Amino acid sequence: MTAWLNRLLAVRERSLRDRLAVLVAAAVASAVALTGVAAWLITRVTVFNQLDSELVDVAAVTANWVAVDIEGMGGLDTNALKAANVTVMLVRADSRVSTLPGATVSLVPGVEELSVARRQQGSSARTGAASNGEPYRIVAVPLKAGTERYALVLGRPLQATNNILATLAWSLAIFGFLGVGVSSAIGFVIARAAIRPMRRLTEAVTHVTDTNELDPIVIEGTGELADLGRSFNTMLSSLQSSRERQHRLIADAGHELRTPLTSLRTNVELLVADERSRMLPEGARTDILRDIAAQLGEFTTLVGDLVHLSREDVVEPHPEPIDLRDVVHSAIARAKRRGPSLSFDVELNPLYLVGEPDSLERAITNLLDNAVKFSPQDGTVHVLLEGDRLRISDQGPGIPDDELPHVFDRFWRSPSARNTPGSGLGLSIVAQTIKAHGGWVKAGRSAEGGAEFIIRLPGSATPPEDEVDDESTVLLPKVTQ
Repeated sequence: MTAWLNRLLAVRERSLRDRLAVLVAAAVASAVALTGVAAWLITRVTVFNQLDSELVDVAAVTANWVAVDIEGMGGLDTNALKAANVTVMLVRADSRVSTLPGATVSLVPGVEELSVARRQQGSSARTGAASNGEPYRIVAVPLKAGTERYALVLGRPLQATNNILATLAWSLAIFGFLGVGVSSAIGFVIARAAIRPMRRLTEAVTHVTDTNELDPIVIEGTGELADLGRSFNTMLSSLQSSRERQHRLIADAGHELRTPLTSLRTNVELLVADERSRMLPEGARTDILRDIAAQLGEFTTLVGDLVHLSREDVVEPHPEPIDLRDVVHSAIARAKRRGPSLSFDVELNPLYLVGEPDSLERAITNLLDNAVKFSPQDGTVHVLLEGDRLRISDQGPGIPDDELPHVFDRFWRSPSARNTPGSGLGLSIVAQTIKAHGGWVKAGRSAEGGAEFIIRLPGSATPPEDEVDDESTVLLPKVTQ
């Protein structure tokens, strides 16, 4: 059966459903075969034990009668023995055999009966043949008459017993084959039901490959295959979301890049035309070159922001323990260079966390640049780090309430700020960076009417050196990247 099963499973063209059905059928067939053989053997042993016990009991009673009259075999009658369906004979220790007068069937003695006669202990039971060739169950018990030692031997035909065992064997075989057939059909149905989620998954993968459409599959039931289907749907959802973000980024980037590129090309064409015609007035060429330099600066900033956003799911983070005050101080130093006329009201309390100082400094710098850009001349930018929150506010015009939900969207720019420098990606980078560090950022209006941004970052006010266990392990807050 094993070789047959291996040949079936070795066929590469056979489907998984068929292989599962074959495995189920083979398992059931093996179980039925083992159960049938065990049942038949147990029944046979039980029947023979019962037969032997019955014959030994009859032989023991008969031995008491025969011991009184050895010559007349205890007065046993052949008709009575025939009615009892037994055959009797005596085996003496010297191998002499005595049978009942008039008996038509005699037993063939063996070494077992001779051993009982000589040892006069225990009993023996075996299957042997009578003088007519039929199988008999033969038992022997010890018998002693005077000084002579005998074994009283009883035999009973086994034809009826063998017929019952044969009938049982055929019944087990027939019902076993029926059981294998039914189990094969059930196994096929079960295999088809079990493979259905996998088939749907295969069809979904084929559909995605052929149509490039990320349609989820229908999940029914529970189990490993259902979990696999749900994981596949989650993957499709992530791919769909990534594709939409990619398309939106490409579309927005194309739109945002088109304006500076058009302006650059116009200015360059003017300079090229001026080389031939000298049509520009005195000083205009310098203004155009200065305009080109400013546009190149904006273009460089925009490309850098796009590269930063495009690396969102690619760059592997390398967080480290940091003091957020150092990061904020560095960002403020950069902001002061861009707003020399502004004053900065700074109050920084300790906040230690695990993160990437470069990306955090870039995010905080973007918020400070936003405050510098919209603050009035000689205005004040307030920076407060208290607890796990960093507040940055200015005295500018603020953000209208209807625009607050959109300030962190990519390439979104307020109508009032469309003529100011910027790529529309700075606040989006802020939201992405803070979220990667396990925190959040929200925009609102400050008490002075300007814009206010609040950053919340998980951290601790206790320095790292004060949070060390017995094994000198730094217990800083962990940040999910």
